[in-house]
Amino acid sequence: MPPAVVLVTGVSRWLGGALAAELARDPAIERVIGVDTVPPSTELLRRLGRTEFVRADIRNPLIGKVIATASVDTVVHMNISATPAGSGGRGLMKELNVIGTMQLLAACQRSTSVRRLVLKSTSAVYGASSRDPAVFTEAMQARRVPSGGFAKDSLDIEGYVRSFARRRPDVGVAALRFTNFIGPRIDSVLTSFLRMPVVPTALGYDARVQLLHEDDALAVLARATTGDFAGTVNVGGSGTLLLSQVIRRLGRLQLPLPAPALGSVGRLTRRLGLVDYSPEQMRFLNFGRVVDTTVLRREFGYTPRYSTAEALDDYARTVPPVVPPEAVRAVTGSAAGLVHRVGATAGAVGDRLRPAPAAPPLRAVRDA
Repeated sequence: MPPAVVLVTGVSRWLGGALAAELARDPAIERVIGVDTVPPSTELLRRLGRTEFVRADIRNPLIGKVIATASVDTVVHMNISATPAGSGGRGLMKELNVIGTMQLLAACQRSTSVRRLVLKSTSAVYGASSRDPAVFTEAMQARRVPSGGFAKDSLDIEGYVRSFARRRPDVGVAALRFTNFIGPRIDSVLTSFLRMPVVPTALGYDARVQLLHEDDALAVLARATTGDFAGTVNVGGSGTLLLSQVIRRLGRLQLPLPAPALGSVGRLTRRLGLVDYSPEQMRFLNFGRVVDTTVLRREFGYTPRYSTAEALDDYARTVPPVVPPEAVRAVTGSAAGLVHRVGATAGAVGDRLRPAPAAPPLRAVRDA
């Protein structure tokens, strides 16, 4: 049974607004209500169609009146900030993420009309460390529990959502653990990092990166809102890339730095407003993170259209390269040719130095 009245939080951001616009185009849905603390841009407001925008703060208990008055039956919680700078500081970020979620869940618990809750979570809840498995399944936990920032907030939020699900077993709850978003329209911490002409990385590390195209993220959110899947699901594109490959494919310059220096660079970029990368996100750049998407394909019923490499290629169209792709291919081809020639030469020298096989022993000849 499709939802009748859907409430989407965080509608002034690209993904929240895109989801509200997508749901508003569905004639089976009677009303779509978008909530945020700031109004959408003029361009986004045009795309929202028949979405009703309500300027409200989910940290305020008045959000309960919005849900009750409109008889909301489906809530999609997307108003979770990943960067302190975008929220006015770490204190306000935690207040928005955690306190805001608690108030929203309290309103949903009191409501008699709410029957479905969709949470936009993140694979960052698995952390990033040298002890991580090759892939994380939904049943696994972080080997090194995040101690702060966006990942810690997301862990707390998922805990509150699980408690809500136990108190309201009649409400279907879906928690979507997304990998890093990328695409030509979405703006994220990772895309800001990869736009820098010179990309600092940790010396001695080359993280595995799994990406999700913005169109696949939107399709999964829409399917979770209108479907009946309940539970936790990892959402990511197929395949992985090394961070060095990502930087090279985008035509950026990689600058490997010792870990202490990288931390200083991170603080400097935050102070200058270039990239707001927390220490926990720096650990992701060291170790990376890959999730298993079997549940997404088999139980949730969705296979991403874009692989990790294809999603990156689509994003690359919007990022003018610092180093021309022809130069990268020429250097790569020259290096590969050099390695091949060195290998062939070493093989030939080895053949010449290899001792000749010993002659077979003479057999005794029996006299007739």
